[in-house]
Amino acid sequence: MADNTMGSAFGWNDTIQNESEYEVLPNGTYDFEITSMARGEFPGSEKMIRCYKADLTIRVTNPVDGTTGTVFDTLYLNSKAEWKLSQFFISIGQKKHGEPLKMDWSKVEGAKGRLELRVNTYTTRDGEERTNNKVSKYLEPAKKWAPGQGF
Repeated sequence: MADNTMGSAFGWNDTIQNESEYEVLPNGTYDFEITSMARGEFPGSEKMIRCYKADLTIRVTNPVDGTTGTVFDTLYLNSKAEWKLSQFFISIGQKKHGEPLKMDWSKVEGAKGRLELRVNTYTTRDGEERTNNKVSKYLEPAKKWAPGQGF
C-alpha cells in the first residue's frame, strides 16, 4: 500500500477537484477498520514527556444503516497512555487480558474491531464552536457463543 500520509504537492497552476464535507457521527458503538497509520513523534507537553505516536485513520461503519465515516485518533507510546494502547490491541485481537504484548505495528493497518464514539465540542481560535468525533474507548471483540458454553 502506498504511503500517502504526507499528501502530494500542488503546483501554483494545478487543477483541484476533490471536496470533503466532514460529517459528525452520533454517539454510539461502531465497527471499525484502520485504513492508515502514520508513525510520528509527540514533542512533549506539561503533562507528558516526548514519545512516539501512531496517528490512525479509522473507517467506522454504522451497524444500523451501513453508512461509513472517517475518524482520526492518536495512540501515544507512553506509560501514561498504556491503558489505551492495551484497549486498542485487545480490540483488534492482538492482546489478551492479563498477558504482556509486544506491539506488532505491521498488523495495525487493515485491523478491525469495535469502538465507542462520542461527539466532541470545541472552540476554534476565532471563537467559533465546532464539533468532531472522538474515540471514547476501544471495545473487546464480541465473544462467540459455542454449543455447551451456556449463556
